Amino acid sequence: MSKSKLLVVDDEEDVRYSFQRIFDSAEIELATAASGEEALKVIPQLKPDLVMMDIRMGGISGLETLRRIRQLDSKLPVILMTAYRTTQAAIEGMKLGAFDYLLKPFDVPKLKEIVHSALKAARDMKQVVSYKSDLQAEDYEVDIVGHSPAMQEVFKLIGQLAASDVTALITGESGTGKERVALEIHRHSQRSQQKFLAVNCAAIPEQLLESELFGHERGAFTGATNQRVGKFELCNHGTLFLDEIGDMTAATQTKILRVLQSRTFQRVGGNEEIKSDVRIIAATNKNLERAVAERQFREDLFYRLNVMRIQLPPLRERREDIPLLVDYFLRKLCKTSRQPVSIAAATLKLLENHHWPGNVRELENVIHRVVALSKGTPILPSDLPPEISGAGVMPVAESPGIGEGSATEVAGLARQLFQWARRDPQRKIISAVERELVIQAMKECGGNQVQAARLLGITRATLRKRLEKFSIQRELNIT
Repeated sequence: MSKSKLLVVDDEEDVRYSFQRIFDSAEIELATAASGEEALKVIPQLKPDLVMMDIRMGGISGLETLRRIRQLDSKLPVILMTAYRTTQAAIEGMKLGAFDYLLKPFDVPKLKEIVHSALKAARDMKQVVSYKSDLQAEDYEVDIVGHSPAMQEVFKLIGQLAASDVTALITGESGTGKERVALEIHRHSQRSQQKFLAVNCAAIPEQLLESELFGHERGAFTGATNQRVGKFELCNHGTLFLDEIGDMTAATQTKILRVLQSRTFQRVGGNEEIKSDVRIIAATNKNLERAVAERQFREDLFYRLNVMRIQLPPLRERREDIPLLVDYFLRKLCKTSRQPVSIAAATLKLLENHHWPGNVRELENVIHRVVALSKGTPILPSDLPPEISGAGVMPVAESPGIGEGSATEVAGLARQLFQWARRDPQRKIISAVERELVIQAMKECGGNQVQAARLLGITRATLRKRLEKFSIQRELNIT
């Protein structure tokens, strides 16, 4: 195996000598330069795998040298060094794409660890995935990407629904793109020139949801100082998307059913019958058939909504679309700023193997994060969050015991949850661990749902769904 080339740039001879002693090995070939100017002359001939450079030097500074190195080779990892603890220099260096920022004097074991990590990143950068994108120009105008058989079926149904004016129901896990599918149906329909409005039924309290949908008259309730026009009225002749309709209360379900049957409604506190020509597209991540059987959702409303259904597959069931989605999100981000447009093969492999409990939304958020934090043009495994890269995950044998009910235990379980999920496509293990995680969080927080949700890193609404899903209310005597 050929040696990795390390270039040390520092105007202090003692520092250069120290590096020669520390990295005198069969794996690393070390070269030195006494200034930024000298380094810029050496780099094209030496072609180093890593540069370690002081910030304050005679002649041009380390930051200016870094700017010029980026012009010579955007993929070359550069670690900045300084004896001065200046916040501004650290921020500016990382903005310019420095791999890391180290303070003198060095902790030698830590220094070796960082150098070996940077050299590994340099090797990963050379294994870059080059895309010959299969996406057409029009694909970038639509936020739905996929060539998998499952997505091709979705596209066919979108076309069929767009050609008609029937009510539609879109089902699938959170983050699979239900609202984007609804918007595509609207864009291709005869109502495309009219309004498309979306309402998240789970995010609005019951008392306000009725007013949001139907509007209210002045004085209808405390605080109703003015008349308000609701979404059904605003969206006349257009498309109204009711997201998370499975969370709608029985009273509101009845009123939605009436609108679908009669095409009329009344504002809250009003007597006037208002006509509404609105196409309804509803969506939910719940099993509505089960909700109907358990009398949690009106059967007649279900059949009214379920005229045509689109079932969106979770991302883990269409992994062949992940490279396309990564390419799509990268290209979208690069339209407005100079950002990484390539990705290391090892990084893409990790993305393809991840379980993606948050589906496409989670993948998009991860791409946004790594583009913002990546240390060079190609996106490396080290740029990924630890739950995907596996970095810093506690081994099973070292994780805290399950019965202790501590915050440390909850954090340990959370780390394990991400790892086990990737090895459990049927979600048997993840469901068991997720349930235990929620129980421990509730115990740790004394039953306080707000605190437990904050500890778990989820919303209170999501926590309530988990409590219901796993029947934890009865076990912990939660009301």
